[in-house]
Amino acid sequence: MKSVNLLKALGIALCVATASSAYAQASDAQAPADMQAAPATNAKATRAADRKLGRDVRRALGRAPGFNVSNVFVRARGGAVTLSGSVPEGGMIQQAADVAKGVPGVTSVTNKLTLNLPSRGSGGS
Repeated sequence: MKSVNLLKALGIALCVATASSAYAQASDAQAPADMQAAPATNAKATRAADRKLGRDVRRALGRAPGFNVSNVFVRARGGAVTLSGSVPEGGMIQQAADVAKGVPGVTSVTNKLTLNLPSRGSGGS
């Protein structure tokens, strides 16, 4: 008898949970269709703009005279650009920041570039 009452209580709780969930979904469904699609479209457009800005900065670095872009990574997010990786010469660190700041659409530059020192051989002289 106790197990039957327990099953009834669980059944009622399940029905209440399902009904409240369905009500919540129905309330959300009444929002205009264009408002539901806008955030997804806007996020895609933002990601595409960030990728384009990152490519533009990398292309500008590649065109800079004497700059080695092979170990430089560029990340753009809402106009803020982060440079990371390593360069073979110390002067290239500041050069990279200056070049990135000159790219249209860049609002700020975080320069995390490091100097890549050539490794020394294990043998001594």
